[in-house]
Amino acid sequence: MSTTYQVTDGVAVISLANPPVNGLGLSTRAGIVDGIQQANADAAVKAIVVIGSGKVFCGGADIREFNTPAAFASPGLHLTIETIERSTKPVVAAIHGVVMGGGLELALGCHYRVMAPGVQVALPEVNIGLIPGGGGTQRLPRVLPVEQTLQMVTSGASVPSEKLAQVPGQQLIARLIEGDLLAGALAFARDVADVRPMPLVRHLSVSPVSDPELFQKARADMAKTRRGLVSPQRCIDAIEIAVQTPDIDAGIQKELDLFKVLMVGPQARAMQHAFFGERAASKIPDVPDATPTRKIEKVAVIGAGTMGGGITMCFLNAGIPVTLLEMKQEAIERGLGIIRKNYEAQVAKGKLSQDKYAQRMALLSTTLSYEDIAQADMVIEAVFEDMGVKSQVFTQLDAVMKPGAILASNTSTLDVDQIAEVTRRPADVVGLHFFSPANVMRLLEVVRSKHTAKDVMATVMQVAKKIKKVAVVSGVCDGFIGNRMFEQYVRQSFFLVEEGASVQQVDKAAEAFGFAMGPFRVGDLAGNDIGMAIRKRRKVEKPDVVYSPVGDAICSLGRFGQKVGKGWYDYEAGRREPVPSAEVQACIDQVRADKGLTPRAISDDEIVQRLVLALVNEGAAILEEGIASKASDIDMVYLTGYGFPLSWGGPMLYADLLGLPKVVELMQGFAANPHGDPAFWTPAARLARLAAEGKTFN
Repeated sequence: MSTTYQVTDGVAVISLANPPVNGLGLSTRAGIVDGIQQANADAAVKAIVVIGSGKVFCGGADIREFNTPAAFASPGLHLTIETIERSTKPVVAAIHGVVMGGGLELALGCHYRVMAPGVQVALPEVNIGLIPGGGGTQRLPRVLPVEQTLQMVTSGASVPSEKLAQVPGQQLIARLIEGDLLAGALAFARDVADVRPMPLVRHLSVSPVSDPELFQKARADMAKTRRGLVSPQRCIDAIEIAVQTPDIDAGIQKELDLFKVLMVGPQARAMQHAFFGERAASKIPDVPDATPTRKIEKVAVIGAGTMGGGITMCFLNAGIPVTLLEMKQEAIERGLGIIRKNYEAQVAKGKLSQDKYAQRMALLSTTLSYEDIAQADMVIEAVFEDMGVKSQVFTQLDAVMKPGAILASNTSTLDVDQIAEVTRRPADVVGLHFFSPANVMRLLEVVRSKHTAKDVMATVMQVAKKIKKVAVVSGVCDGFIGNRMFEQYVRQSFFLVEEGASVQQVDKAAEAFGFAMGPFRVGDLAGNDIGMAIRKRRKVEKPDVVYSPVGDAICSLGRFGQKVGKGWYDYEAGRREPVPSAEVQACIDQVRADKGLTPRAISDDEIVQRLVLALVNEGAAILEEGIASKASDIDMVYLTGYGFPLSWGGPMLYADLLGLPKVVELMQGFAANPHGDPAFWTPAARLARLAAEGKTFN
């Protein structure tokens, strides 16, 4: 059993003992049921306390049992809660640390709940494509206002216990206990041991709703903020059922019906894939968890531009001192100004206190001399994306940095092996590719060169967690995982407009599929001149790669994107949405005429399939080459760095859901189109093999 049982002065104490978060696995559920039954059969027991061992009460379902028979074996969560509710002696949930998901639903089945201050309370199932399935949507609005319940359940965000204790009329928390939680819970249990009738959440009524349009507004809000996701809408449905259905058992059954439909749907699979994929990304096959790590207590950043400033903020936010190095004082002042402006915007929005702003800025120092960063534990260069410039920087770092310092490059495409080899300590060199804006974007591509030491890899993965990044390991190749695949996506977008689609149609089709932005809007945001520079380099290094001339033609007109007010679209001051450009359309028409192309009608389905399957095919090649160790790593890159829709779980899972034989069939159809680059649509070896074997990437 993953529980313990003991009796202390007439109170039975059932302790959940299933580390790390006391998940409600089968043995834990069975232990709770057995403990309740044992306590009820013992005349010497007057009350029961359920408490968590370790640092938390209960984090919900045991994720190790997901998609296994144990998850559905008896006693299930419903039966466990029913056993508590039927207890003839009062059951007190003594809660500390965390109470989430099924853990909160279990606590809501108890007669009383006492909590320590600082407990994180949440129903986070929405974030894995589900709704609470253990009565949470029916019981929570009986102890908290419906408005508060809606916010918690649709966001999945945690709320501190002391904040919930202050909610007028709340009946979730009977008492906040300072000091020893178990001692306080035992005293409370003895106080209520003889109180009859015993209170149960199921006997309470749902609080009245003040706004008759509450649910309608919530649905509209979720449609905007969690676009394309089904589970937030079903959460709203379930809470509305609680309001409209006085019979809690009928409401719980309807909640369960909604839960079961979501459980077998593609979005739940996609969102659970993302949940587990994020955790799996931190595991490197040949770097054991016990690998020693280096101390990272001081960091240096070279380059105070947009990227360098954002990287600096990542470390300041985590409480790690940073020395920012530039070549000129004006560049330092400009960089400091951007950092201050970003922090001041957070203060103005109430997201950061003035004190914390001051604390973070106090951790920042600046210098014009490499000698001043010599004692940093890790240095990250964020200079111009040019091998000559990078090589100069790393030669200087090699000369001044203390032994054992980690030397990291923020390169987005360049050869990290080559960068490492300009130093006498290539084992200390690693790529840390942050995504812009670095202080906002969650993705960090950790580029492992053939020289990088295992303890360096273990250290940077640990540091990534500290600065709240999702770190994904990539081998060395041009563009690594993300940009290498994105190049194929962009190539297809250019071919599509050549063939007859409009810029707006391609972007709208991609956005309707769920991308945060279409490819042309992304180009305008990033700078079309950057793409042109990459294409120029590619034409020298890989002259056989076919590119549409349309991208360079747009750049020849000086249309580099938002920074100059014109790119694939026109950008007008004071207008949020970009405006289609007649000049761009004329340019595309000229490219078509020069190539003798008659434009054809292209469906939105074809646009989406060509864009996404271009990612899939290149991703399959990346897997075959060992650049990524697993398909879920590729999906995490695209979910956290490129705006791929969470509802599809990433490009590789999208291919799995579509079916790899279907993917191959579609690609064969694209290869029959003589325009563009038909050879690209030859399925990569990994894709062809898995499709033939009836297998999947994940």
